Amino acid sequence: MLVDQTVAIIGAGNIGRSLIGGMLKGEEFEASRIRATRRNPTALQELQDQFPGITVIKDNVEAVKGASVIVLAIKPQHVWYVIEEIKDAVSDDAMIVSVLAGITADNLEEAFGMELAVIRTMPNTPMIVDEGATAISGGRHATADHLTIARQMFEAVGKVEEVPEYLMDAVTGLSGSGPAYVYMFIEALTDGGVKQGIPRPQAFRLATQTVFGAAKLVNDTGKHPAILRDEVTTPGGTAIAAVANLESHGLRTMLINAVATATSRSKELSELKGKK
Repeated sequence: MLVDQTVAIIGAGNIGRSLIGGMLKGEEFEASRIRATRRNPTALQELQDQFPGITVIKDNVEAVKGASVIVLAIKPQHVWYVIEEIKDAVSDDAMIVSVLAGITADNLEEAFGMELAVIRTMPNTPMIVDEGATAISGGRHATADHLTIARQMFEAVGKVEEVPEYLMDAVTGLSGSGPAYVYMFIEALTDGGVKQGIPRPQAFRLATQTVFGAAKLVNDTGKHPAILRDEVTTPGGTAIAAVANLESHGLRTMLINAVATATSRSKELSELKGKK
């Protein structure tokens, strides 16, 4: 599957670099099968230094020639220009993997002018440390094999969920934007510790590890968060007093509304980006 592909990553920024690193972690995937493009010569050299053996190039057209998997990891506002640039060099049996928010599989197929297999993905930034959460969805010409290839690519840098395409805006609001909510939570916990007299560096380390450890406990045990919460809220104790305060200030509602707001904004961007 993935190990048999020739992969061209157009716009190898943070997401592209993470995918390259993930694919090369095992010994099965050959570095020579990866081509990566950047416009900046310094960035190209950094890629070459980080991943010896891959092909780094400024020319998108040369990168996609003969590639069986083409990853569009550019900024969404540049996608139509890039597709116009490369479409005549793309093989009709190539697979397109898009990490672009708000651009549908139909939009991409129309832009390429071919019945290509398109996989839409919505990763998030923790993939940089191999802890990403990525949703994938196949376009109308994508087969189970195409989805398997995409899944293998993103499972190398985290966990993958397959969803119908109509849920991609909701995924953007939940896991795509979700790290921002968690960073704010860590920042607020840190400030809370500082307010109570803990030196900021220690408060930051304690807050960060607390969030990391709590998430790992949910993940590793498979227990519902409410059950784990109950296990630390002893009668008349400190945790239940704090939980009651959070509930009275609407923490749960604020987070639900944050996901809804980000989802709505993603839908608005989808409508704008769908118009070339």
